Amino acid sequence: MPIINVSVTSKPDAKLSASIAMEITEITARELRKDPTITAVAVNYIDPQHWFAGGKSLAEHGTNTFWLDIKVVDGTNTKLELEAYLRAIFAAFERLLGGVHGESYALVHEVPAAAYGFGGKSQEFRFISGRLKAAA
Repeated sequence: MPIINVSVTSKPDAKLSASIAMEITEITARELRKDPTITAVAVNYIDPQHWFAGGKSLAEHGTNTFWLDIKVVDGTNTKLELEAYLRAIFAAFERLLGGVHGESYALVHEVPAAAYGFGGKSQEFRFISGRLKAAA
């Protein structure tokens, strides 16, 4: 159920968006144990002339970059899983974009289950409902 927002330096490219979504969904399933059938990925494109690192545009650097932002429920992953996820994300973007600048970022937001959900139901509600069904 994570929502993943990705920004990359490039011109909009549907094929690249599909590759990013597929690879990031697979990594998220493998490293963070998130269900790929309810993982959402939104890809945004920024011209390298409008993305700056160290005071110079990425066009000037002659590199690419990315920003990945994912929300997951607090306490559902260990520090080791998060570390493996970040490592896999950076490797994936190096393959997908090539020449990735060192100032590329990924952030895993761990949010409270009561404040996060989909389909009008919080993850807290889903957890409690599942426990009640199991007890019945």
